[in-house]
Amino acid sequence: MLKRLMIAATAAAGVSALAGSAQASTLPATCAGLSSTQAASFNSALKAALSQAVQSGINGGLGFNMWATVVANDGTVCAVAYSGASYTDQWLASRVISAQKSATANSLSLGAVGGASSNGKLALSTANLYSATRDGGSLFGLQFSNPVDPADAYHNADGSTPNAANFGTANDPLVGRPVGGVNVFGGGLALYNNSGAKVGAVGVSGDTSCTDHMIAWQVRHILAYDFLATGGIGGVAGLGGDTAHPDNIIFDIPNNSTGTVGGNGISTSGWGHPTCLNTPNPAKLPPVR
Repeated sequence: MLKRLMIAATAAAGVSALAGSAQASTLPATCAGLSSTQAASFNSALKAALSQAVQSGINGGLGFNMWATVVANDGTVCAVAYSGASYTDQWLASRVISAQKSATANSLSLGAVGGASSNGKLALSTANLYSATRDGGSLFGLQFSNPVDPADAYHNADGSTPNAANFGTANDPLVGRPVGGVNVFGGGLALYNNSGAKVGAVGVSGDTSCTDHMIAWQVRHILAYDFLATGGIGGVAGLGGDTAHPDNIIFDIPNNSTGTVGGNGISTSGWGHPTCLNTPNPAKLPPVR
């Protein structure tokens, strides 16, 4: 009897191990609305889109390699990728920052909604949050409201130390976990499928925050999750007249370094973002579809 119990226990452990292995190569159900349910193929698609965007020539900034993270509509991480040859070819801190940006854009953007109010259809990029979250802004303190969970960000699901060689791969320990966080500078954008429905968000990090936004926008376009016009999705840049880029970065903070009258450093729209080193031209970004 004892022998049979030991055999049964061994078999159960084998099944559990196989299940864990399958989980590492299969995305959570909430990611199915984004792409293939196989983590490896989605990771490859994200890496290819990121590499293409990094080399586009319109990004400004420092020209560095980048990290990108995609989350599903519920905030679950679906894929993490980098554009370099290895995980140390871009700022390592930017891995979690990219996840934080995707969580922010996802959690503060809306598609069509129902319930007590039908108002929605608003996309906010992380670049749109900078001015509103400054001291005295209408959203001051937002950046402290949803801190990244360090257990999810820096450990395996069982609490053990992750193998860094898995970073940016289909087996990245972030995959399948809601990392959270709020980031208030450029690089995070909500994703909308070809029906105009919000299905998650992408976050990019690894260069100046202006460049991060430029690359995130192109990644969204390459992956074909920029159907904001199809869904009638608005944004604060669109309210200012740029309806072809409704959640674009806005450069409307006056330069007060020259003592210009009225140059108080306050965004005229309330949603502006500072310029950066080698500031890119966001008008060169493709329009939403």
